[in-house]
This record gives sequence, structure tokens and C-alpha cells, in this order.
Amino acid sequence: MSSLLQGWKRTEVRRGITWSVQPISAARAQKDYVCPGCGGTIDSGVAHVVAWRADGLLGDAADLAARRHWHLHCWKIQ
Repeated sequence: MSSLLQGWKRTEVRRGITWSVQPISAARAQKDYVCPGCGGTIDSGVAHVVAWRADGLLGDAADLAARRHWHLHCWKIQ
């Protein structure tokens, strides 16, 4: 049920890099984050996506630790 509330994790290729992307609903967004796309704040309560490399050289744990939270618009245009 948790995945239904948050959205389905998917894989996307952007500029030749494979990313794991997890949508975060507004209800599940409980902290503020800085978007790497625009440098602006993603306020708590704002739907956004979390993205991390799916093909990194250092392994899954390192990729997941390097995940970043993006505004929906910033992720779409990056």
C-alpha cells in the first residue's frame, strides 16, 4: 500500500545516464530539500521526485546514498 501512496518507482534514461526515480506525494513530503536543478527549496508538503543513479560504478548502496530530491518541473527539463 505504501508504494501506491507514494507512486511507482521507475527507471528513466537522461543524457545517457540511467536513473531510478521515485515520486513523492505531497502527503509524504515531510521535510524541506534543496533541488539540484534550480537550487531552490522544495518545501514540506510539496510533491516532488527523488532520483538516484541506477548504473553507478560504486554499487547500489552508494547510488542510493547519493539520491537527490527534485521539483517535478526541474526533473522534467533537466
